[in-house]
Amino acid sequence: MKKLFVYMKIYTKECILGPLFKLLEASFDLIVPLVVAAIIDTGIANHDMAYVLKMCGILVLLAVVGLACALVAQFFAAKAAVGFAANLRSALFKRIQSLTFTQQDKVGTSTLITRMTSDINQVQSGTNLALRLLLRSPFVVFGAMIMAFTIDWRCALTFAATIPLLSIVVFGIMLWSIPNVKKVQGKLDGVLSSTRESLTGARILRAFCKEEQEIRQFTERNDALTALQKKVGRVSGMMNPLTYVLINGGVIALLYVGALRVNAGSLSQGQVVALYNYMGQVLVELVKLANLIISITKALACLGRVNTVMEMNPDMVSGETLPETASSEAVRFDNVTLTYAGAGAPSLQNISFTAYKGQTIGIIGGTGAGKTSLVSLIPRFYDATEGEILINGQNVKDYPLQALRQRIGIVPQKAVLFKGSIRENLCWGKRDATEDEMLAALSDAQGLDILNEKPEGLDTEIAQMGSNLSGGQRQRLTIARALIGKPEILILDDSASALDYMTDLHLRQAIKRFSDMTVFIVSQRTAAIRNADLILVLDEGKVCGMGTHEELLKNNEVYQEIYYSQYEKEEQISG
Repeated sequence: MKKLFVYMKIYTKECILGPLFKLLEASFDLIVPLVVAAIIDTGIANHDMAYVLKMCGILVLLAVVGLACALVAQFFAAKAAVGFAANLRSALFKRIQSLTFTQQDKVGTSTLITRMTSDINQVQSGTNLALRLLLRSPFVVFGAMIMAFTIDWRCALTFAATIPLLSIVVFGIMLWSIPNVKKVQGKLDGVLSSTRESLTGARILRAFCKEEQEIRQFTERNDALTALQKKVGRVSGMMNPLTYVLINGGVIALLYVGALRVNAGSLSQGQVVALYNYMGQVLVELVKLANLIISITKALACLGRVNTVMEMNPDMVSGETLPETASSEAVRFDNVTLTYAGAGAPSLQNISFTAYKGQTIGIIGGTGAGKTSLVSLIPRFYDATEGEILINGQNVKDYPLQALRQRIGIVPQKAVLFKGSIRENLCWGKRDATEDEMLAALSDAQGLDILNEKPEGLDTEIAQMGSNLSGGQRQRLTIARALIGKPEILILDDSASALDYMTDLHLRQAIKRFSDMTVFIVSQRTAAIRNADLILVLDEGKVCGMGTHEELLKNNEVYQEIYYSQYEKEEQISG
């Protein structure tokens, strides 16, 4: 966990100046009771109003200087805490981006979101409080005790007895709280996961009338989180009452001993008031320290959770040099098997085929047959468990990941667009794309009509996930984004499902003009792949048929079943 504090290194100056100015403020606070004692013993006792006014002026001066020191300390502490949190969040985001899909699946999206938001916010808050109070509170507590001993050592013994008792209470509650705070954050992950699933799957929940079930599941998780938070809150809430009881007990003892000493003439009234003020300062600072320790406990627990992700190293090794070979083979699978982490059975088994440059490969099969899993192996979103995948005659593992994926254009099943303009989204496919290239890509993707409907054209703003566009518009824009970079390999993973048959046909005809591009079309429509050079028929993770449309229609029962279930529609289109 110490490695994480390297992100605070550039704020070393602020981390020093913040606590330093807080100690200066505390020093002025420790002088105040002595000034008050002087006012009582000298000014009031002797009816010297000039002296009283002079001392009151000193009190005002101490207050102003203390306030200035506090403001400066707060500025430096806030700057260091916010900067540390920003650097840590940036590093965590970079780490998450470097993790493989397998690792992200294993950790869970909701957990990663919690680490990025709630956990780091808690770390920021704890860091801010620590820089302001971690040195100040103990300094005031022990400073007040020392000042009390300089006034009267017999009365100061009450300080020596009270402070250890308070420390036992504070640190005892802290030690109990640390593991339970970790459990609270774990329960929070579950609530966020349930919330995220409900929001992303709202339409499905309503379609299957599962709202009540989802509400019940969320309520159970939320109640479990609430119960644990109440348990932690009850124990943590005991801190203030216990500390007040101990402090007030110390005050009673102090006043009793002080009264006896005043009657004996060994102590002045002003000195008793000063001792009482020091006891009050101890009370305030120990309460602050108690709350600080709870905050630091939470921050350390959250920092540990962040550190868990930061210590995860990508389990996919990138190649170091870009292989340059001449091969007619664009993609080749040799006995490839894929088993997802934690899965009980392989998702793909013994897949072997060769796609030559310029060919169109169709992949078809029922839901769960492994179509998306197969094409996900080409850009190394996942690594094959057995066998090997070759691109241009070289194993995909020999390619640097970035160089490999720059050669591949991918249009996923779910059309993902980012908040921004159409222009900005298209630039994801090619950073320096010109306007002519964007229009050409949109034309090939059958998306020019989207611009015609929008007065702003390419500068039309798109909402997050493209929520202000129809499903077909989103798919066409994602296809244009993939085409604009003119990739060597184009993967269309059921990316035309929202398009009508005629638009789909025109799209395939436009893509066919890219003669040097190898295209993988994943679809459940036989019309989308019937003209492919090679069609793979998947069933339960295995290739149960391979060939052209005519060959499969004669010899493959699975393909026949899919085709004839769509026959009437497809005949209308092909006719």
